[in-house]
Amino acid sequence: MEYLIDTHCHLHDPEWFTLEQQQDFLAQAVDTGVKEMICIGTNPEDSKVAREFAMAHKEVYWTYGIHPEFAGKFAPDKQIKNTEKLVAIGEIGLDYHYDGYDRTAQIRLLEQMLQLAIELDLPVSLHIREAFTDSFAVLDNFPSIRAVVHSFTGSKKCLKTALGRGFYIGVNGLATYTTTPLPPLENIVLETDAPFLTPVPFRGTMNQPKYVRLVAEYLAGEMGVAEETIVEQTTKNARELFHLRAAGA
Repeated sequence: MEYLIDTHCHLHDPEWFTLEQQQDFLAQAVDTGVKEMICIGTNPEDSKVAREFAMAHKEVYWTYGIHPEFAGKFAPDKQIKNTEKLVAIGEIGLDYHYDGYDRTAQIRLLEQMLQLAIELDLPVSLHIREAFTDSFAVLDNFPSIRAVVHSFTGSKKCLKTALGRGFYIGVNGLATYTTTPLPPLENIVLETDAPFLTPVPFRGTMNQPKYVRLVAEYLAGEMGVAEETIVEQTTKNARELFHLRAAGA
């Protein structure tokens, strides 16, 4: 069977994972066929930690990102010194869920990060929460952007708009316990967002990269196709979006 890729996790983050858990969960993931993982940066310092974790583990890649919650607190580094194993800019976007977030600062930061992605010729991992209208308006000014909408929570209309732009959709454990609309298989990449959004039947426990297989199993049942088909297509999608090598190559 084709191997799996967890395209969005935070396994590098010591706030959530002890060193022992990092090594244990990484080994468990590989043993269950999750051969590659992308550790997602959420601010400059966190991105540095993700990079160091990726450099220490052959199965791991990293991204450089500034999450919208940090808008106004950090400025993007326009001269990233080490781009080895850097596969995307993210997670970036707009989050209007909390009143305390500065929407103007978020939009400005998103524009800066999208420009950085263009300059580095990298795709982006988009975090969009209750802000699809403004996000799409910003993205209108960056028509060449390649993207995945991480942990999609929008409406069918928003999904149609994202698909119309050629974006991929990150599907994780959230799909196993909500009614979020599912995109066509050709537009899906699998993710965990570990340690968050643990899929059924392990809700209430810490999420980890090996559980990406549970998402694949769920999608196989929902879409009425073989699990192998889900795995092969989503891995193909991830390799194409992030320009990943084939495992073992």
